[in-house]
Order: sequence, then C-alpha cells, then structure tokens
Amino acid sequence: MNLIEELKWRGMIQDIMPGTEEQLNKEMTSGYIGFDPTADSLHIGSLVPILLLVHLQKAGHKPVALVGGATGMVGDPSGKSEERNLLSEETLRKNELGVKNQLMRFLDFDPSKKNCAEMVNNYDWFKEIKFLDFIRDTGKHITVNYMMAKDSVKKRLEGDSGMSFTEFSYQLVQGYDYFWLNQNKNCKLQMGGSDQWGNIVTGTELIRRKTGGEAFAFTCPLITKTDGTKFGKTEQGNVWLDAAKTSPFRFYQFWLNASDEDAEKWIRIFTFLSRDAIHILTHEHKQDPSARVLQKTLAQEITSFVHGKEEYEKAVATTEKLFSNQNIPAEDLSIEDLESMEGVIKSSYAKSLLNEGIDIVSFLAETKIFSSKGEARKMIQGGGLSVNRKKVENEKLIIENSMLLHEKYLLVQKGKKNYYLVSIN
Repeated sequence: MNLIEELKWRGMIQDIMPGTEEQLNKEMTSGYIGFDPTADSLHIGSLVPILLLVHLQKAGHKPVALVGGATGMVGDPSGKSEERNLLSEETLRKNELGVKNQLMRFLDFDPSKKNCAEMVNNYDWFKEIKFLDFIRDTGKHITVNYMMAKDSVKKRLEGDSGMSFTEFSYQLVQGYDYFWLNQNKNCKLQMGGSDQWGNIVTGTELIRRKTGGEAFAFTCPLITKTDGTKFGKTEQGNVWLDAAKTSPFRFYQFWLNASDEDAEKWIRIFTFLSRDAIHILTHEHKQDPSARVLQKTLAQEITSFVHGKEEYEKAVATTEKLFSNQNIPAEDLSIEDLESMEGVIKSSYAKSLLNEGIDIVSFLAETKIFSSKGEARKMIQGGGLSVNRKKVENEKLIIENSMLLHEKYLLVQKGKKNYYLVSIN
C-alpha cells in the first residue's frame, strides 16, 4: 500500500516534506508521533495521530509512540494564546501511564513482528542531560532568528501575554526528541497535527545540521466542524477515549449526531473502510439523507474501534430505548431498562422532600439538571423539557411521589439529547 496516496484521499495530509513518499516506498521506515500527557486519558482530538500510526503500521512500517514525560513539564505553545499551568511530576507520571495503556489498545506491540509498535518516553533521555550540555551541544545548531520565525512563536510574541523562555525553548526540546530517535531508533519520519509543523521542521533541521542525515515529515489538517464549533467538544466537555470519562453511549452519540457535511468528511478520516465502500455509502446517503447511513456507519466503526463491538451494541440498544421508541410510555420501561441506560446522567433526591410535592422549576434546580431556576423556566417555556416522556407545559407543575416510575425514578429529558435519571431515595 502506498501510505501517502492512502492518506491523501482520506484527507489526512496537509504539509509534507519533499522525499517523504519516496522514503516510505523505498524501505520499512520508523515513524513517530508525540502525545502530550496533560490528562490521564486521550480525547478524540488524539484519534487522528493514533490513526496515522495505525495506517503506518498497516502499510508495513514501524510506529513509535512518544509520551512526552519531559516536554509535558514545559508546555507546547502551539495554538495556545497564553501559557498553561505546569503539572507536578506525580500528575505527569499518572497521566503518562493512562496514555500508554490507551495506545496499547490500538497498535500491535507483538515483538515477533519486524514492524512491531514501540513506546518511548522522552523523560528517559532528558533526565540525564545537563542544561549547559544541552544549550552547548544542541542549542548552538538552531538560531534564535530561525526559532522566532515560527508561527507559534510569532503569534504569541505579538499578543498581550508574550512568551516565557520555558515555552520558547519547547521547539528545541521537541526537535531534540526527533534527533534522539533518529540516532537511537533509526527513526526517519515524524508526523503530527498541522499546528506542529514548526516544531517538527526544527527536528529535521537539527538532524541535518548535527549529522547531515535524512529526516522526513508530514502533518495532517486539524479537524474542524462545519458549524464552526470546536471538534470534540460537547455540552458535557471533551469527548474522551476513556469510558469512565465519556461513556461509550455518549461517545457513540457524538458521531451519530454529526452533520451530513462532517460525516462525509469524517468517515474517510476516522474509519478504515475502503474508498469504494465509502463511495457507495456516500451515494446511498445522498439518495436518502434522513436514513443517516453515513452517521450510523461512522458511529459504528469508530465506537467499535475505540470501545469494542460489545460496547457499541450496548450504545445502540440504549439509543433505541431513549430515542427510537419514544411512543413507548415511560411506565413501560423496566427497572433494568432505566438502570442500564449508560448515557443517562444519574442523580438522587430525597424522597421526604416529595411528600408535600415540589414545583418543577425548584426540582430541576435542586437536582442540578439546570444551573438556575431561570434557565429551567426558559427551557419549559420553549417546550424543551419532558418528565417521564411527557412534555412539561406548565412551569407550576408539582412533582410528587405518585409520579415516580417503579416508586423510585423520574426520567427527565432536557432538549433533544440530554437525559437524566433521578433516583428518589
């Protein structure tokens, strides 16, 4: 498989260094991507670099995943408007372990294979390097003029917050990663998001100036949403790869709710379906957009890839119960149906408080379903709130014990997609 051709038709290449395609066609090549351990889980913004490594391995090359235990202590200024808070070493170590465990689910680390995946941590080599040695042996090869010409640096220097020396040095530190991997792991390729191009090129330049050796690179575009909102963000925050942070149901729903334009673009990027299969699906979708065949296939493929087929099937079952069978009265849902709805936000409320009844607006505010009574009133007035699958038409509705499902539950729907199961104890 010609890796570059494959990635180009999928829309996964933005910048590419001359000679990169020829290198990949010539021999098995080790290529790496760095992952920043700013949290103990990766989120769906990290899926593209993960998929790049998977494609690299499928094409017969060797993927190297670098966890930035050292660079995580510095902070990458790329795409940031101000300096972020630095994490403690204890938090970084915990995050590194979480990221490492996730990456091991997606890549083949079988040591019997020539192109087995490998994981490295740049803290392992940086912890031995003294500051004076680093600025003498590495810093002298890259000029300040060269570093200041990078977009990530220029934007920050032109802004109000400026840039600390710590962040300014980041591209040199990341450049050294590529140099170290080139010398110690025969790594000749670095990949990453397009916002990393400046840092990546610093690495290739460092290799060329220090050793005269060959080093190649390409980047993928940053994923955007057609409606202008940030990719990977929902009302609940980031969409994480860790099931404990974002349930497989919520994960599935994110992809299922993609717009037609986004689904057509994302199905090429986030699945391994062939060009022919995607062409057929796209044609089918255009014939009947209401069937949402692109969204359903996208959600199936990526949820199965990240969480496994069983969790995908559970997410579909929950979706059916919540959305497709709206004509089934809430009273007909069993306790098991209610308790097994993984995508539903669960909370509890004291039964004694319902003995004399409570108005719906106060109930919604006290259960934190809405942050304020005003917000709750606005939703009710707009017709966007249901309790036990019955639309709430009157903000003076009284919630009382007789309304409970199985004498214990209230199922609240806020807007089209947000469900809450309140246990009355």
